[in-house]
Amino acid sequence: MKKSILDFNRMAQSGEKITWLTGYDYLTAKYEEKAGVDMILVGDSLGYDTTYPVTMEDMIIHSKAVRRGAPDTFVVGDMPYMSYQASNEEAVRNAGRFTKEALCDAIKLEGGGPEIC
Repeated sequence: MKKSILDFNRMAQSGEKITWLTGYDYLTAKYEEKAGVDMILVGDSLGYDTTYPVTMEDMIIHSKAVRRGAPDTFVVGDMPYMSYQASNEEAVRNAGRFTKEALCDAIKLEGGGPEIC
């Protein structure tokens, strides 16, 4: 059964270990789910040395593949570089794409501060 944020909070509070692996494709996600990982992160590097060339379209495609491979595992989509920095509106729109198009359970972004979302 897919875990929820409440499950992760309970696990963290009780000191239970949470397993989290990165995955970018259907087959990897399928094996990760079979192994029983708690979460899969579709990381915004997609195997590049830097995150700069990765687009929202790339992330949606890879996140959709991971979701299909691991339908019962919590999937986190990583917002790529410059997909949320320009404005709060763009950040919300792109995060919405993850949940709508790729069916991600959570969205991750790095950096920011009170002025970002």
